[in-house]
Amino acid sequence: MNPVYLDYNATTPVDPAVVDELLPFLTTHFGNPSSNHPYGKAGKEAVELARGRVAAAVGCTPGEVIFTSGGTESDNQALIGTAFANRERGNHIITSAVEHPAVLKPLSWLEEQGFAVSCLPVDGAGMVDPDEVRKAITGRTILVSIMHANNEVGSIQPLAEISAITRARGILLHSDAAQSVGKIPTLVDQLGVDLLTVAGHKLYAPKGIGALYIRKGVRVAPYLHGAGHEGGLRAGTENVPYMAALGKAMELAAERIAAGEPGQVEALRDRLHAQLQELAGGVVLNGPEKERLPNTLNVSFEGVVGADLLARLPEIAASTGAACHDGKGELSGVLKAMGLSRAQGFGAVRLSLGRLTTAQDVDRAAALIAAKVKEIRIS
Repeated sequence: MNPVYLDYNATTPVDPAVVDELLPFLTTHFGNPSSNHPYGKAGKEAVELARGRVAAAVGCTPGEVIFTSGGTESDNQALIGTAFANRERGNHIITSAVEHPAVLKPLSWLEEQGFAVSCLPVDGAGMVDPDEVRKAITGRTILVSIMHANNEVGSIQPLAEISAITRARGILLHSDAAQSVGKIPTLVDQLGVDLLTVAGHKLYAPKGIGALYIRKGVRVAPYLHGAGHEGGLRAGTENVPYMAALGKAMELAAERIAAGEPGQVEALRDRLHAQLQELAGGVVLNGPEKERLPNTLNVSFEGVVGADLLARLPEIAASTGAACHDGKGELSGVLKAMGLSRAQGFGAVRLSLGRLTTAQDVDRAAALIAAKVKEIRIS
């Protein structure tokens, strides 16, 4: 039997309907969208259809969406482009300690260019306190970047509360929504964000495609320079097949969210959690009980190192919160920021479910994990 796949927060399989959408643009409709002939026009129409689908899924206009190569590029474009375009207004940026490296690394680079970055702490559930954002703002603050949902423990940040603070001060708000788009409703006006990152491979589109929402009127400097594609912000001949794929994936995600998919996945996640507690015991939840992604279960097993557990379980495909074995090395930045002890942090395993997860998968995974946990504890 194939391993039970419980690593949907790392990447997702491409939905068959998405594959069907992209294939014709690898063969029949291969034209350059900038070409003024039928082959090019077919490509141009596909790009704009995809842009409209992305826009509809996040609740904005098509003109507020640019395509990128993925979440990392979208984050870099948002942070670096916004910082340099608004430098005359200030040089201070606020973020949190649990952001993805695709946010923290470009911010570190911006510090080398003379910008100042404040990194806010989180509580034991991985949540940012909006009041901490308020306190960190100075007269030089131009941008706040807080992720929508955390990739490791699933914490959903209070962006609407944070945006009320930033808007009152005329400060831009960016959110890396790579983990939330496709899993929960992620509408830009409800969140109050000015920039929003989308990563295709987190929502059943291929790797290598993403998008960035930029609210109309927000000043962002170009990231890639060339022939002026994507409204002059992202030069380069369009990746038509993958843009079409992302558009279809976004459309499917919106439909499935409306049809109740998040609740179905959450029920399976809670079933997995309950079975692990019953069969293995000594299970500690990392992250908030309620305000988290419906698919994400990050737990620590007392007396067990998560990396060792997964190394002995080839039947399970999942991730840990530490890049080490035998309790040596460093905890992930997220778990460390949450204040987990070394024992709890190194015992962490992230189990993330998705569209193809079944009750049979959950039951099999729980039995296999519990049996191996007990074996390790007595060894």
